Amino acid sequence: MTDPKNRAIAIGDVRVVAGRRKRFDIPVARLTTGSPLSMPVAVLNGRRPGPTVWLSGAIHGDEINGVEIIRQVLPLVDVRTLRGAIIATPVVNVFGFIEQSRELPDGRDLNRFFPGSARGSLASRLAKMFMTEVVGQSDLGIDLHTAAGHRVNIPQIRGDLDDPETLRLSNAFGAPYIMDARLRDGSLRMAATKRDVPVLLYEAGQIHRFDADAVQYGVEGVLRVLQAMDMGSWELPRIRRKPIRLATSRWVRARRSGIATLQIGPGDKVEKGADLGRISDAFGHRPTRINAPMDGHVIGMTQNPLVSQGDALVHIGQEHREQ
Repeated sequence: MTDPKNRAIAIGDVRVVAGRRKRFDIPVARLTTGSPLSMPVAVLNGRRPGPTVWLSGAIHGDEINGVEIIRQVLPLVDVRTLRGAIIATPVVNVFGFIEQSRELPDGRDLNRFFPGSARGSLASRLAKMFMTEVVGQSDLGIDLHTAAGHRVNIPQIRGDLDDPETLRLSNAFGAPYIMDARLRDGSLRMAATKRDVPVLLYEAGQIHRFDADAVQYGVEGVLRVLQAMDMGSWELPRIRRKPIRLATSRWVRARRSGIATLQIGPGDKVEKGADLGRISDAFGHRPTRINAPMDGHVIGMTQNPLVSQGDALVHIGQEHREQ
């Protein structure tokens, strides 16, 4: 008896049958010049049945690590042995990617407009199209992000860790940290979750940069998740350490304006009251100490030493305690 064949994947006008990979573009809109703009898509449809996983990058157009992660993952996947399918969209916010901007041309953040509307704003229409063509036929999403603005994040997975399967796959990814994260209104993760499609949100690195460590964690992590879902097998290095689960997090904010000098780095473990650095004036006078408000791990921080009162400086995650 022969193995059953996998189903075909249809996106827009393109149909990808079992055992094939295809790269194509989905029309999105037209520029003001009249030139068409499209979203690049790759479908890898395995010969045998299995889950369908989507990989998305650059929902924020200046967060480009995800583009490189997907670029490196796809050549490593052989559709002849793949069970299930991968739908890869390395550049979701094509407008922002071209402009090297977080937002769309109208200033909207795409990740606040899901599930979208076919008759709404550009952001809403793009979100609707993504939900229909990609999320609607997937069993899991891996959404790849970096820190925003002048910040950097240590590699981490965020998701609903109260869900046993999400927790299992988050651990399988192998990033240094996994964190329970609340759902944000209008986010892709919230919209997909409402459709019973879990999402692993990967945060690592900073905007406008390919961070080698963040990319490596991402490539290995995506392949580990596919492996954990029995979609294929790859020779991968052992996870460097068991991921630390964080229950909550908090930003330490500047109590005054000035020049911040931080003396900690991403991944450092700190205790409540620990000295994180100083804020002073341009001459180094009147330094104000920056203290940790709780025990935890540094999972993100600003890269810009010029701060205004209230600016986010250091992101601290607190470890999950088993009940």
